[in-house]
Amino acid sequence: MKPYYWKYLLLPAFMIFFQQGLVAQILGDSASISILRKGVHNIYNCEFSQAREIVGKLEPVYPGHPVIPLMKGLILYWENFPLTPSSPALEPFKNEMLTCIRLCEGKRLLPGEAEYLLADIGARGLLLTFYADNGLGRSVIPMAAKTYQDVVKAFDYTGTFADFSFVTGLYNYYRETYPDVHPFYKPFALLFPRGNRKEGLRQLEHAASNSIFLIAEALSFLTWINTGYERNYAAAHRYSKKLLKTYPRNNVYLAMQVKSLLLLHRYDEAEMLLSTARQPESHWFNAEKTVLQAILQEKKYENHEAAEMLYRNALQKTSAFGEYANEYNSFCYFGLSRIASEKGDPGVSREFHKKAANLATYKHLDFGD
Repeated sequence: MKPYYWKYLLLPAFMIFFQQGLVAQILGDSASISILRKGVHNIYNCEFSQAREIVGKLEPVYPGHPVIPLMKGLILYWENFPLTPSSPALEPFKNEMLTCIRLCEGKRLLPGEAEYLLADIGARGLLLTFYADNGLGRSVIPMAAKTYQDVVKAFDYTGTFADFSFVTGLYNYYRETYPDVHPFYKPFALLFPRGNRKEGLRQLEHAASNSIFLIAEALSFLTWINTGYERNYAAAHRYSKKLLKTYPRNNVYLAMQVKSLLLLHRYDEAEMLLSTARQPESHWFNAEKTVLQAILQEKKYENHEAAEMLYRNALQKTSAFGEYANEYNSFCYFGLSRIASEKGDPGVSREFHKKAANLATYKHLDFGD
């Protein structure tokens, strides 16, 4: 997934809605907050029937509340992960997000404004995530400007809950790190207050350990950060292991853990873990799995013929996912480049490497020696 700067600014606000957005109605009710917490866990653990049952319990108690379409949309997002422009679930998902936005309109400057402000940011932020992941830049720009204005205003409502460490941590970290890695954005970054990279990591770790609702998001970002920016694969493994332990039915998180093991050259563990994937496997996870199996054939077994076949097979499987699959496609082309080099065909090797570099989110993630 491509690291669009807007995405990292806006996604946190969506998740924070579950913490602050319901303060006026749910956080004072221990029974309701327990139900909500369970529902969020069900969604991330891919237990969608149970999650829908919980939404069904909340909906008659809070009719017309934006949390209902927001949770319905989150269910659709994960149940059909990853959403692409051709996904049958895309229109229902967008309708839930637009319903949430509509329910928030006209609620500003009223008691409980923060609740609707954050719900609005949540729906817009999740839509922006879909647009950014799928390379739909023209859809990102007009919505991002309005959403960022809401994000700035939302910081006025910062409270005492650990979940807020997630948004402040992401801002502090990416405000400093992203422009350094992507110099094109440095002039743009000057429009924003300075952050603090170390403080950002500390805040994200605090959120990962103490949040009510944001454990999955905090652990996911800590894994991505340590894989892509910090190049601390041992830390990435630690966070992805905790993520999978917390949500053992989520094959996307299993793939993250397998990838972290491969980067540490712990091939036996990676292969064993990959064999434990939950059934049924989604088409996307099956594509991920094929790429990871190819890396194992190349690196553990040094079976280049089998690896090449799997890399090419994976490229066929990922073709249905468009730009979302760029990262895994880059892994395939890096592997095919190495295999072509071993075959003594430097021209083909260079061509594959060029394709990989053009697709890669982080060019150092090539699973080479």
